[in-house]
Amino acid sequence: MDFPIPPHDKIALMQPSLEKLRKFFRLEHENKYPNTAIIGGLAQMLDYWEGEARADGIAEEVIQAVAARLRSYEKLSPDGRAESLKGLWKRIGETYPEAGQKPKTQTQPATGNQPPRPPRAEPQAPQSQNTEAPRPPQQVQQKPRPAPQPRSESVPGAKTSQTPAALNASLTVLQGVGPRHAETLVNLGMKTLGDMLYYFPRRYEDYSQLKPIKSLFYGEMVTVLGTIQSVNNRPIRGGKASIIEVIINDGTGSLRISFFNQPWLANRFKQGDAISVSGKIDQYLGRLVMNSPDWEPVEVENLHTARIVPIYALTEKITQKWLRGIMNQVVTHWAPMVADALPEKIKLAARLVSLSEALQQAHFPNSQARLKAARERLGFDEIFYLQMGVLRQKRDWKSVEGRRFPVPTEWLGARLSSLPFTLTDAQQKSLADIRADLDSGQPMNRLVQGDVGSGKTVVAALGASIVINAGAQAAIMAPTSILAEQHYRNFTNMLAGDGGFMSESEIRLLVGSTPEAEKEAIRQGLADGSVKMVIGTHAVIEPDIQFKDLQFIVIDEQHRFGVEQRKELRSKGTNPHLLVMTATPIPRSLALTVFGDLDISVIDQMPEGRQPISTYVLRPQERERAFSLIRGQIKEGRQAFIVYPLIDESEKIEARAAVDDFEKLSKEIFPDLKLGLLHGRMKPAEKDDVMMKFRDRQYDILVSTTVVEVGVDVPNSTVMLIEGADRFGLAQLHQLRGRVGRGGAQSYCLLIPTHEDATENERLQAMSQTNSGFELADLDLKTRGPGEFLGTRQAGFATTLKMASITDVVLIEKARTQAQALFERDPYLQQPEHALLAEAFERFWGAGKGDVS
Repeated sequence: MDFPIPPHDKIALMQPSLEKLRKFFRLEHENKYPNTAIIGGLAQMLDYWEGEARADGIAEEVIQAVAARLRSYEKLSPDGRAESLKGLWKRIGETYPEAGQKPKTQTQPATGNQPPRPPRAEPQAPQSQNTEAPRPPQQVQQKPRPAPQPRSESVPGAKTSQTPAALNASLTVLQGVGPRHAETLVNLGMKTLGDMLYYFPRRYEDYSQLKPIKSLFYGEMVTVLGTIQSVNNRPIRGGKASIIEVIINDGTGSLRISFFNQPWLANRFKQGDAISVSGKIDQYLGRLVMNSPDWEPVEVENLHTARIVPIYALTEKITQKWLRGIMNQVVTHWAPMVADALPEKIKLAARLVSLSEALQQAHFPNSQARLKAARERLGFDEIFYLQMGVLRQKRDWKSVEGRRFPVPTEWLGARLSSLPFTLTDAQQKSLADIRADLDSGQPMNRLVQGDVGSGKTVVAALGASIVINAGAQAAIMAPTSILAEQHYRNFTNMLAGDGGFMSESEIRLLVGSTPEAEKEAIRQGLADGSVKMVIGTHAVIEPDIQFKDLQFIVIDEQHRFGVEQRKELRSKGTNPHLLVMTATPIPRSLALTVFGDLDISVIDQMPEGRQPISTYVLRPQERERAFSLIRGQIKEGRQAFIVYPLIDESEKIEARAAVDDFEKLSKEIFPDLKLGLLHGRMKPAEKDDVMMKFRDRQYDILVSTTVVEVGVDVPNSTVMLIEGADRFGLAQLHQLRGRVGRGGAQSYCLLIPTHEDATENERLQAMSQTNSGFELADLDLKTRGPGEFLGTRQAGFATTLKMASITDVVLIEKARTQAQALFERDPYLQQPEHALLAEAFERFWGAGKGDVS
């Protein structure tokens, strides 16, 4: 099926940003979706594309949809990538008449002798105030309102009816900002004075607390000022890459700064110039160095004032000094006039500064203490509005009626006794949660999280069996064909095997490669009710799939599916019960906020007989030790994985690659063994074939990229060797480790980093010290941020949080407590004293669409 992008002659009027998307999407399609249309992956284009799209007047909801899809793109299979891009382009096409229009020119106030008008954090006037009616009475057919997605340009407390109208003015009303500068600032997301107040510095230079070079210690995060003494650009890796080495001196000592593969910097650094560098102090051959730090040319006046100086993200033709001057106009004049929507009672209870004070200190702080208080206030607002939104969504979903499925105790006892094992206490608790949901009269909306191999599938199968036994249907959706087939085998064995109550013909597998005649039979069976359960991939949500009575949905690895896909599956039933599963343990702070609309069950026990996986960090020169262990395990009849971060060698990234090493491994290191190769550029059918051969022991070793992260069970595999392990996040390393240890034999995970000095990497050491996914998840959240856990949610949330940190559990608890207390009193903010807050809330969430769960 061809990619649904119009040929070039049909898009003469397409905006440049959409034309750019079209080219990259078509290139991906022509190459079978390898995520190589842009070096480093499609998500790399977002750094500049979002600004271009806003400058073209593209609707914000379209920009956010693109950002969401591209950020999660690399985690999808090629089939999933194809579906994702096709769905995205279809959505763009639907919005295209609106997006294709040029942005309207704003009427600008005369600039005669007007005083400069600094910006306020409030773009565009609010839509008509959306005062919601009380909850509607329960009705069986009523659908829950789709929950809005927060908009990334959302500004808590910004746009309200009390906002000065001048903050909607174009930036050209500012002294020193002409049409060209205004156009450039649009690329940074600033169209109006209001936008500027919420364009926060990306970091700060504290010239009041500088450290001399002679006093630096290894491992410190510091800012250093110095004068450039020398600049050297030399080739490395045989000329494939280069490194810029800059020596700076501050009178107390010298420090070497290195920049990898950025040759253009050689022209930016001039001998004798003063610069500030911020980064982590490292060590090389016994000398202190700093690698790829943030750096800025130093303005002499900042040194003399010894103050905290904001550093803003820039674009071409804009300098820090110029932007700081414009910001100073805006913040000084307009921040004091911002209306504060947060009720005084909440500010007092949470000990928060006023919004005006927070905005002023966030841009030009007088001290570190006042900067901290400002960031806390602004972060509180973000978490507070976010929490109010998920609480409202949860209430809306619970306000509709779901069919009751009472569970006969004797019948369930028979099901449990037919299993060849006993459920763990954690599994029994999760099953009890599901039983209670099914008999509550409201649609289930539950997330079951548990480590790899903890037994989530069993619990999901038992939940589905309760609904099927009552005459309804169930659907199970997995992110890949191979995982769907694995679920199909497991569900069939549990529900239609010995002691089962279903026939095999009532459980069907539906994936992209299913023959058309079989697909038609499945479609017919789902429509007439003879097929009780369907297990599949995206094929399950195709428009021509209709159910007679879909009442139970299971979505596995839910962070790999977009909002639209989950919504599409839900729409195939009448308020069906939804159970989502993930093997990525979700840290508590995320569970409280981003996943706050879901009820959560945790399976934190492993089945009896499972041995902990022994994990070791090896230096690169100890690779032969790993190969010896693999040979020994294979001699005992076991199998092994060798996983790489890259498919092919890259000039930009220094790491080993699967295809390149496969030749050496199969011809030189393991010439007597059978090796298979698996990577993301292979066709789905080829990948499935390789994985099945490995499962059936036709290969001793599987050389792979991270496509095995979510894959088929191979209980016979006992060794997971991960090359370039320092290039992975903890959540991903833990998922990869979970591919082994699924049988009764002792299993091993060996981590080899790219460089010897990376063996002390905190993430790798943590992997060797614990098998608990929950401990690792908390550490990964602190070190790498929420991206690994949010998946497709991160488009809605991570981009919205400009000041709040998802890792700040104390702030999250504080905001959550206040939001819950207010929600209990006035869930729809209809009381007169909350009118301003209601406007700010609607502004934060926008008129977006979608189901956050």
